[in-house]
Amino acid sequence: MNSPDPHVTDDERAKVVRLLTESRDALLAAVAPLTEAQWAFKPGPDRWSIGEIIEHLGLVERGIFSRVEKALATPANAEWTTSTARKTELLERQLVDRGVPRPAPEHVVPTGTVGRDNALRIYTERRERSLTFAKGNRDPLKAHTQDHQRPVYGTLNAYQWLLFIPLHNIRHIQQIEEIKALNGFPQ
Repeated sequence: MNSPDPHVTDDERAKVVRLLTESRDALLAAVAPLTEAQWAFKPGPDRWSIGEIIEHLGLVERGIFSRVEKALATPANAEWTTSTARKTELLERQLVDRGVPRPAPEHVVPTGTVGRDNALRIYTERRERSLTFAKGNRDPLKAHTQDHQRPVYGTLNAYQWLLFIPLHNIRHIQQIEEIKALNGFPQ
């Protein structure tokens, strides 16, 4: 029996590039017209402002992309087909589900001290790096794995880690739209 090809297919590459591009563009469009009051509005004392969400996304993108790099720096996982089976579908289903709260790990909780221009610059620079990688990398991404700290995800391959970036981003675009629809959101 032939082993599955650990390389990303053309369709998979197109999918992750499309998601990275579309989620970036949707996020930037959602925040471009915001006033400073809207950017800083907090729906509650323990809730994040839109500005803090953007800060968080910059932190997360750096962290997730480093998981891609760490996976590629390790030897190929001989069990990659079984240890990462059906994880792409799991990510696609669970990451965008805002019905299940997922507290952020402490190292990616926003400080609220990053200004708007800086937060957007960091976000766009990190997204450009992810996009450049997704478009050009030809390594066998699926054979290289790293474990996620949340047991529900377990072992993910480098392609799945890359896909995690825009799916996580989409989750927070939904959060931004929820904030903008709240009573009390500055007009």
